[in-house]
Amino acid sequence: MAATVDWTEIATAAADRLDGREVELMGFMAPPEPNDRHDYFLLLAEPMCCVGCWPRDPLAAVEVFTAEAVPAEGCAVRLVGRWHRQRGEPDSWRYQLRDARLVAVEPVVPLLPSRRSLLAAGALLGLAACAPAPVVTTAASPTPSTPAAPDEAAVAEVLRQTAPADLHSHAGRIILGRNGVERPFLPIAAPMRAGGMAIISLAVVADAPATHIDDRRIRPYREPAPGELYAWSHNTFARAHRLVAEEGLAIITDRASLDAASAERPSVVIASEGADFLEGQLDRVDEAYEAHKLRHLQLTHYRVNELGDIQTEPAVHGGLTDFGADVIRRCNERGIVVDIAHGTYDLVKRAADVTTKPLLLSHTSLATRQLAWTRRITPEHARLVAATGGVIGIWPPTTEFPDLPTLARGMARMADVVGVDHVGLGSDMLGLLSPAAFANYDQLPDLARALLAEGFHPDEAGRILGGNYLRVFRATLV
Repeated sequence: MAATVDWTEIATAAADRLDGREVELMGFMAPPEPNDRHDYFLLLAEPMCCVGCWPRDPLAAVEVFTAEAVPAEGCAVRLVGRWHRQRGEPDSWRYQLRDARLVAVEPVVPLLPSRRSLLAAGALLGLAACAPAPVVTTAASPTPSTPAAPDEAAVAEVLRQTAPADLHSHAGRIILGRNGVERPFLPIAAPMRAGGMAIISLAVVADAPATHIDDRRIRPYREPAPGELYAWSHNTFARAHRLVAEEGLAIITDRASLDAASAERPSVVIASEGADFLEGQLDRVDEAYEAHKLRHLQLTHYRVNELGDIQTEPAVHGGLTDFGADVIRRCNERGIVVDIAHGTYDLVKRAADVTTKPLLLSHTSLATRQLAWTRRITPEHARLVAATGGVIGIWPPTTEFPDLPTLARGMARMADVVGVDHVGLGSDMLGLLSPAAFANYDQLPDLARALLAEGFHPDEAGRILGGNYLRVFRATLV
């Protein structure tokens, strides 16, 4: 009979005891290529947040070789095979599962029950007041266990009552190629109008010349020359402004332009993913504010810079640097939203102490445990952001959320941890290395529908799809 191995044993190397035995293991597939079937892949304890965050810890994954190719599954799989402890290969995964065979596809057990199930259980048992997160009672369903599907009027109400906003986007093919090649733009305004999206935070990428894709991960590979990333920023911001002009979009710079944004008047916030262009010079914050209309600054990206440490590389600074703290203060003074996506827990902890304005963590999702090199965040990490009055954007890689209903479930999981007022949408559109469940703005009504089906009241869904971001932006602008 196969012995069951769990991920705690793997993470602590206690699974050495099973070397040579037949074992059973459940996990999530991380194939090296996007094929329909695979006879080789990694197995992970949780879905990979994106292929750009391919694990590096030798105890974070199990290398699987199957006897026959198995279909790529978006949910958990249960495998049986021969356990092998690797020896003498320091750069390899510690464990392999050889001659593996698929025995079951398992439903994913959510961290917390869905709001629909809480509402249904409350109606059935009379315990709605005991739900672990604030729940707004909806209209009675024909049967408590089968809530009615949201009607089109409810979907329209969600989009009508707010200015829907995307907290993090590279839509329009805004990202300048690492070699500086200008690629043709893609439409933004038409999809925004079609879906009802009013505002997107349009992000240039600050560290692109110093990063590349290595082993399916975005990694820094060289130190940029002095002045290189500053010069790069001028080109990337100029490209953003050309795209905005070609698409006839408005740029949000103050409360008046924020209030004017709507689906009929789609608008953008000029953002930078990474503050690498500052190169340690605080006055460049003011320059970017004035010259490029920067109103949203993400401190770090895929290289450890002068501001602090990142989730996907070894820590160097112990979190946020003194310069990073000065940048936050300057952003607070000027009215620039501070985004701490990609930053480590220690970076966020100090940022929360320094800032006088709400923080934004624009694109991530909730992890059920602390994992090395992941872009997901723990509940403790999320609560640091919420405690500032901030918002956390949930992103849509299909490695985590195969479709819009599961994306809505991911938003519900975060809301159950930090509250509805601290959750938003951060699509990372055209910035993911994997496919996305939310890949075009004309899908916005479908996402609203999925949130209602998940059990959110229309007012709650409206806050998630834009209202929360508007609150943070208004609190930041001066």
